Formats: sequence, structure tokens, C-alpha cells
Amino acid sequence: MNPSRQHIQIAVDAVVFGYRSASGLSVLLIRRRFAPHAGAWALPGGFVRDHESLEEAVSRELEEETGVNIRYLEQLYTFGDADRDPRGRVVSVTYFALVKPENLRIFADSDAEETAWFDIQKLPELAFDHPRILKTAIERIRNKISYEPIGFELLEEKFPFADLHTLYETLRGAPIDRRNFKKKMMSLQILEESGERRKQAGSGRPAALYQFNKEKYFQLKEKGIVFEV
Repeated sequence: MNPSRQHIQIAVDAVVFGYRSASGLSVLLIRRRFAPHAGAWALPGGFVRDHESLEEAVSRELEEETGVNIRYLEQLYTFGDADRDPRGRVVSVTYFALVKPENLRIFADSDAEETAWFDIQKLPELAFDHPRILKTAIERIRNKISYEPIGFELLEEKFPFADLHTLYETLRGAPIDRRNFKKKMMSLQILEESGERRKQAGSGRPAALYQFNKEKYFQLKEKGIVFEV
């Protein structure tokens, strides 16, 4: 076949994870307005326009369908199985982000008739190959916490250590020994005691509050670290 006669379309999809300390990890989904899979839940996304970069396209689709504007999405993977879309040969370049849902105002528009956050443990049936995309994104997040500090954008400015521990357990999807975790975290020198304490529900003693050393945090984040939790 002559390569110049290929009929391949390029799409983008966005996996936006939300983290709340009270409810854990969720993902932002849309209910599709049009065929194929009209009425089904899916990841936000769509086709790349001729004049757009991939980054411009995923930001536009995300904002059009959910009202969400995220400054930075990280490229995840390219999905290109020949039969992944009934409309023809569509290659999807996917992106992901991890955010605080309370900082975003979501609303459905464009190709979406509804948008909502879903707990990753209680997902509806998803259209296309979006279950595979979401699984890949979850695996990336869980790998990411071993080589990059995570938390500055997801926790309050001052927080009890228990909140950081809960964040990492949630992202990892498995228990983490708190004593060893704290020892490793403190050895990175990215945490500082604020000198303040806060009463926690179910606890008789106020907990010490910590804050990130922002300069050290971003230095380690930029360099990448090996941090086995």
C-alpha cells in the first residue's frame, strides 16, 4: 500500500485524576452526546484539527467538553489498534493529570451531555478502548510516586503527616508502613514542621502540621529520584 494513501485520523484523550483526602482517587468522565457510543461514559477527547498541536488539541477538547482548563497535562501513551474506533482508523495520543477536584468547576458542553467525577473503584462501563487507557494511566500514576515526589499540589499548605501517608496509599492502591514511609520522606528533606498542631477527628492529641520545602521539593521533582515506598 502506498503510504501517501493512508486514511488515519489523529485524536487526543485526557485522563484527569482527582484526589480528595476524604474520598480517594477519582477520574473525570463525560457522557457522550453523539454516536458512536451515544449515551455511554468516556474519557474527554476528540479529533486534532489541522492547525493544532497535540497539546493544544487536548486542552481544547478538555475545556470544550468539561469546562476544565488545566495548564499542564503529561503525555501518557499512544493507542493505535486498528479496530479501536468504529468510525475508521483512529490513533489516540493520550494525556493525564492529577488535580484537586474542588479547584475545578466542571460543566458539560460540546460533544458531552454530562460530566462527572467517578471513584476509580466504582466506574461505569466505558466506551471505545477507554478501560485500557484508564488502566494504563493508573499504572503510570502508581509508578510515578516511586521516582517523583507528589503532594504539593494535592494537599493543603499545612497538613498532618497522616494526610500525606493516606495520599501515597491511595495512589499506590496498597498499604504502606507508616514508620518507614515517614523515615524515607524526612530523609529527602522536602518536609518541614510548621510548629503548628491541629486536632483531628477521632484523635485525642493534636497532630503536628508539616509543610513542603518548596525549593527542595521542585528540585527533586525536576531531577527525579528513586524513592521506593
